Amino acid sequence: MSEDHKDYTNYDVDELTSDLNDEKSVNEKKEYVEERLWEKVERVGKKISFAKDIFALFKYMIDSNVQWYRKSIVVGALVYFIAPIDTIPDIAPLIGYLDDLGVITAVLKYLGSELIPYYEN
Repeated sequence: MSEDHKDYTNYDVDELTSDLNDEKSVNEKKEYVEERLWEKVERVGKKISFAKDIFALFKYMIDSNVQWYRKSIVVGALVYFIAPIDTIPDIAPLIGYLDDLGVITAVLKYLGSELIPYYEN
């Protein structure tokens, strides 16, 4: 891990998503997502119905043709999905991922048809 890279393990969700207002902070959080997303998906992928949406959002996030300010909302949503602390703890049976689903669904709705190409292999 580089000196410039922060460890966000002990941050709460507000701290993780509050400063996505410039390209540098979006890229910094993008690195956080890239390092931790697959671990979370491997752990919970079979428990959630929206794994394909997570993959599409990830592809959108890493696309160099997408402007940083468009990526910021996706980065924020994926950070929220990965964050160990969120509104409804993921360990709560059945309802633990409802808040994650809500955040991901809101981003999907916001981006709309812009995401369609990212669902294709």
